Amino acid sequence: MKFPIMTIKWCSLLSIAVILLWALTALGGALSGRIVRVLDGDLVELLHHGKTERIRLNGIDCPEKDQAYGERAKQATSRLVSGKDVMLNTYGPDKNGRTIADVLLSDGTNVNYMLVREGWCWWDRKYAPGNRKLEGLEKAARDGKKGLWAEPNPVAPWEWRKRSR
Repeated sequence: MKFPIMTIKWCSLLSIAVILLWALTALGGALSGRIVRVLDGDLVELLHHGKTERIRLNGIDCPEKDQAYGERAKQATSRLVSGKDVMLNTYGPDKNGRTIADVLLSDGTNVNYMLVREGWCWWDRKYAPGNRKLEGLEKAARDGKKGLWAEPNPVAPWEWRKRSR
């Protein structure tokens, strides 16, 4: 039995599309749901298909809850996302199994960027090296003395965690 060339080409294209879709899903992709809980400035819970999933905001590091500005960072995140439907651009799991993601509001606002712009967190150079957008937003917040940058020498969360051990 002979197959027309077009049928073989379409089957090949379909196979390639399925492989690419599988690869994108395995490496990361899009996810949506409702934010049902804010644990701290850079950690939220998303309700997705009836299950909650912990989401670690990509590229940022907010002060810890019991650190200076920790509660304010959590409040800022709550103000932006609590009870809202969001879209996530995911990057896979972190070392604790939480999904790493950029959180986007329905109007396209990137929550990760907003938190840096408003001065509630640091650009996380270790996990988002070379992210010029976050770098620029942090510099502008520092220069404008916004949020935690109003303090003369705010302590980065990674330094605070190191001291607390």
